Amino acid sequence: MSRPGPSGGSGGPPRRSPGGSGTVDFLLTGAGQLVTCDPALGEGPLGLVEGGAVAAAGGRVVYAGPEAGLPADLAPAPGATRVDAGGRAVVPGFVDAHTHLVFAGDRADEFAARLRGVGYEEALAAGGGINRTVRETRAATDAELEAAAAARLATALAFGTTTLEAKSGYGLTTDDERRSLEVLDRLAGRSPVEVVPTFLGAHLIPEDFTADRDGYLDLLEHEMLPACAPLAEFVDAFCDRGALTVAESRRVLEAGARHGLKPKLHANELGSTGGALLAAELGCVSADHLLFCDEREAGALAAAGTVAVLLPGTSFLLRTGRAAPVQVLRDAGVTMALGTDCNPGTCYSESMQLMVALACVHGGLTPEEAVLAATDGAAHAVGRAGRAGRLGPGAACDLVVLAGRSYLDLAYHVGVNLAALVVKAGVVIARDGADTGVFAAQAPAGGGGPPPP
Repeated sequence: MSRPGPSGGSGGPPRRSPGGSGTVDFLLTGAGQLVTCDPALGEGPLGLVEGGAVAAAGGRVVYAGPEAGLPADLAPAPGATRVDAGGRAVVPGFVDAHTHLVFAGDRADEFAARLRGVGYEEALAAGGGINRTVRETRAATDAELEAAAAARLATALAFGTTTLEAKSGYGLTTDDERRSLEVLDRLAGRSPVEVVPTFLGAHLIPEDFTADRDGYLDLLEHEMLPACAPLAEFVDAFCDRGALTVAESRRVLEAGARHGLKPKLHANELGSTGGALLAAELGCVSADHLLFCDEREAGALAAAGTVAVLLPGTSFLLRTGRAAPVQVLRDAGVTMALGTDCNPGTCYSESMQLMVALACVHGGLTPEEAVLAATDGAAHAVGRAGRAGRLGPGAACDLVVLAGRSYLDLAYHVGVNLAALVVKAGVVIARDGADTGVFAAQAPAGGGGPPPP
């Protein structure tokens, strides 16, 4: 980042944190385009600033705006990190609102079979799909699960993800669900990426309970949740054909709420199965997938403040010809978010850059909507609104310096890693696609404990 960048101003005076210190420990200048995702700080819905700068202290942004408007009292401290963006575009760190990070094995053969015409639900009914990954995850050691999940998390980091939601859901026993969450807890202690843990013991009714669905839900409610809730922030259920019914999903989410977990819901991926209305009824933080969503359902989601997490990689790779109905969601005023849905069966990708591109060319979002959905919208979907996904006073100094000069490259220049520099809380954590060494090679001794409130 040695090339000089342009300076100059746009818009009115930027906001600053009240009462902040004049000394900063991070200063970025030379941003050809600075995407703040805060309309009060720049032009349009992205709060775009030409010739931008970002200053931070203690991992939090104290200034984001025109470089020419940097206050004179914001002096870099000795040893401060200084970045010259060299005229490149700068965006907030990506927030991945939906992943299944902890699993063993892969299902590449099922993917190939799907390309030959074997449907997803057909594979699931034959014992493949989620059930297959459950068997392989149960058979894996803790070390194997952690190593595989750590590699995926490191890839996500290299592509610019600085906050990531991750679910259990491939164990479906008390011990295996808890150890999946323990893997996430240990990774959160090793990685600079903020990991947001979700309990998904209701991914489906496992094979060993096919004849006793209520028995599995009893186990989940009375044994799994007490064991797993201390390691999770959210509770989720897969409310769809071949998974859980609306009544079963309601039971799970209400039981999770009694343990202090905020609700999310996989909803309406495979059909109009009532999941979207259930998510609105229960005030879920997010409803995810939503390939089927009509005006009534979208209106209910908007009224409930439930975020629609769109997973364009999954709908694209399932090859159904269907994407979430973004015009219906737009018209209703639903906040939209993006996630990779990183999983072994329907979307094995850790790249939020790819999801931005697919959201545009497959999902029908504008580039501005897609960037917002991958940052500020996704932050709302994981309970981090105002803290992640934007570059404004008080927000975390999480950002990506792109290899190009425009945020449009995220949709336009595909198939490459555009993250030239990744910063988390004011610390450079990846450069040119490589971890800078802050992702510890070994988990710390001990570990465990609940996530912060």
